[in-house]
Amino acid sequence: MTSVDSRPSGPSGPRSQEQRKREALERLARDTDVWVATADGTGEPCLVPLAFLWDGEAVWLSTRDTNPTGRNLAASGKVRLSFGPTRDVVLVHGIASVLTREELPAEVGDAFAAKDGWDPREDHPSYVWFRVVPEFLQAWGTVPELAGRTLMREGKWLV
Repeated sequence: MTSVDSRPSGPSGPRSQEQRKREALERLARDTDVWVATADGTGEPCLVPLAFLWDGEAVWLSTRDTNPTGRNLAASGKVRLSFGPTRDVVLVHGIASVLTREELPAEVGDAFAAKDGWDPREDHPSYVWFRVVPEFLQAWGTVPELAGRTLMREGKWLV
């Protein structure tokens, strides 16, 4: 039996890369929150959940430019995102660029607010936006899926 949060490891075997890509894109479109991992210049890690929007090409995040995640993203642009439970994970390594409220495309802000029910543009002025372009994407559910888990490399889909 297969569910969204628990992938089969039995007789049906691992999912194909094509199926994993399709399901990864579905997860990006429907999930509400993502784990965001960054590090400061000394290597001190920071891991927080944030609301996000997937626009088909990039993941959009919003957080205060004064908190560790905002500072880390602005300084290095390096980020790892983890979607889903551990038995059905989509892991994205990406490069983030920062945008102010004024630079944010209105349609992105509107879509983010509609999806999440919260509009950072109307919150504290320290909220900024980050557009994360995936460079590397992996998707797997169980040990049999570890082989072939890389679906994107250097920003290009492999499947």
